Amino acid sequence: MKKLSYETLHEMNYDGYLLEDAPERVLQFGEGNFLRAFTDAFIDVMNEKAGFNSKVVICKPTASHSKVAAALNEQEGLYTLYLRGFQDGQKVNNKRILSCVSRCINPYDDFEALLACADNEALRFVVSNTTEAGIVYDASCQFTDAPASSYPGKLTQVLYRRFQKFGKESGKGLIILSCELIEDNGKALRKCVLNYAKQWKLGEEFINWIEAENLFCSTLVDRIVTGYPSAEAETLTAENGYEDAILTTGEIFGFWVIEGPKSLEKEFPAKAAGLPVLVTDNHKPYKQRKVRILNGAHTSFVLGAYLAGQDIVRNCMEDEVICSFMNQTIYDEIIPTLDLSKEELEDFASAVTERFKNPFIDHALLAISLNSTSKWRARVMPSLKEYVTRRGSLPACITASFAFYIAFYNGQELTADGLNASRKSGTYTVKDDADVLEFFYSHKDDSAKDLVHAVCTNISFWGEDLSTIDGFEHAVTTCLEEIRTKGTYEVMKEIIKK
Repeated sequence: MKKLSYETLHEMNYDGYLLEDAPERVLQFGEGNFLRAFTDAFIDVMNEKAGFNSKVVICKPTASHSKVAAALNEQEGLYTLYLRGFQDGQKVNNKRILSCVSRCINPYDDFEALLACADNEALRFVVSNTTEAGIVYDASCQFTDAPASSYPGKLTQVLYRRFQKFGKESGKGLIILSCELIEDNGKALRKCVLNYAKQWKLGEEFINWIEAENLFCSTLVDRIVTGYPSAEAETLTAENGYEDAILTTGEIFGFWVIEGPKSLEKEFPAKAAGLPVLVTDNHKPYKQRKVRILNGAHTSFVLGAYLAGQDIVRNCMEDEVICSFMNQTIYDEIIPTLDLSKEELEDFASAVTERFKNPFIDHALLAISLNSTSKWRARVMPSLKEYVTRRGSLPACITASFAFYIAFYNGQELTADGLNASRKSGTYTVKDDADVLEFFYSHKDDSAKDLVHAVCTNISFWGEDLSTIDGFEHAVTTCLEEIRTKGTYEVMKEIIKK
C-alpha cells in the first residue's frame, strides 16, 4: 500500500481540501500530537474557509529522535486527523487530511535551515508547545550554540536573525502564540527572550525591537488529544487506502483563548472560519473556568468513583448517582464561585459532560488520580474557599470530595512504585510525590478523626491550615466515617438526595 502523499491522493481522486503551495507564514516549535491536532487543525481550516493561505514549517525543539519529524517530511507534511466524540448530543467522527504543514526542520542537524526561516519576509506567526518545562531560562545557553538548547534560546536566535534582516522596517516582527500549559505562558516566554538578549549582549536596539515590533500572546488551549490509534491503525489504514505513519486522533471539542488585541482577528482569521478561537484582553477568566469546572470536576469525583468500583470516566457518566454527583458539584458549587456570565459557564459545563461521555476515549480514573494532592489544591480548593466566602456555608459535594481523597490515599503498604491501597474489587497503587505518600503511610492506622486532622493541618500540602475553615474538619471527618462504613457510592447517593 502506498504512503500518504499528494501523488497518492491525486491517484485516488481525493476530493477533500488540499493546499499544495503557500508561503510559510507560521513557524511552529513542536511536532507532537497536540499541536498537530489543535493549532495545525485550526490553521488548515482557516486556509480553506478564510483564505489564510499559510504553510506551517515545524522545528523540532529538542535533540531527541522523532519518528514524527521523519514521517512528516516523507509524507510531504500530510497526515490524517480524526476528531471524535459527542457534539450537541450526536456522536461525531470527523476525518480530515491536513495539508497546512510544509516540512519539519531538525535544527540539531541543520541550524541554518531554522535561521533561514527568519529571512522569509512572509513569516508572521510563531506557535509553540514545548511542554511545561519548555519555557525556561537556562543561563548555560550561549548565542553561539547551534542551536541553543532551550526553546526560548532558539527563539531569541531566530528573532535576532530577523532583526538583522528586517529591523529597519516596521511591521516585520512576529506574533508569538505560546501554548505551553504554564501561567501567563506568553509573558513568561517574553521574559526569557529578553533575558537572553541581555545575557548575550545583543544590544539595546534589538531589545527595543523585541518589545515594539513583536507580540507575545498568552493563550489557553483545550482539547484532549489521544494520539496515534494503535489498536485501530490497521483497520483505518485499510479504510483509507494509504499508509499514514503519523495519523492522530483527538476529541471533537476544542477551544483556544488568545490574549491579544482585537486586530489579531483580521491577521489570524479563526473567527471568520467559524472556529472556536476567542481573542480577548484577558485570558485568565477562561483559564479559571477550565481549571475549576473541567479539571475540578475530574478531581472532585474520580477518586470516590474509583472506590465505588468504576474504572473509566465514560462509565461514570452512565451511572445516575455518580453523574448526578458530578453535575451537582459543577452547577451548584463551582459555577456560583466564578465570575463569567452564567450562560458561558453553563454552556462550558454542558460541553464538559459531553466530553466525559466520549465513546472513543477510555479515560482511566487511575490515570486522572496521579498527584491528586497538588491537583486538589489547584483545582478544587479555590472553589471550596470562594463558596464559603460567598455563601457562608460548606459545599457538600466538594467537602465529600476531600473525604474521597483521604480515603483513596489511605494505603497500607509503601513500595518503590507507590502506596498500595485496596477497594472491594482489589488493590491499586496511589502515585504522588514521595513526601505525600510517606505522610499517608505514617498515618495508615489513624482513626478517621485523627487522619482528617493530620491532613487538614498539613500546611505543606495546602499552603494553609484547612482546619481553620469553619466546620470543614468536622464535616470531612463525618464523611470519612460514613465512607468507611457505607462506601463512597452511598455517600454520593445521600448527598444528591438532599
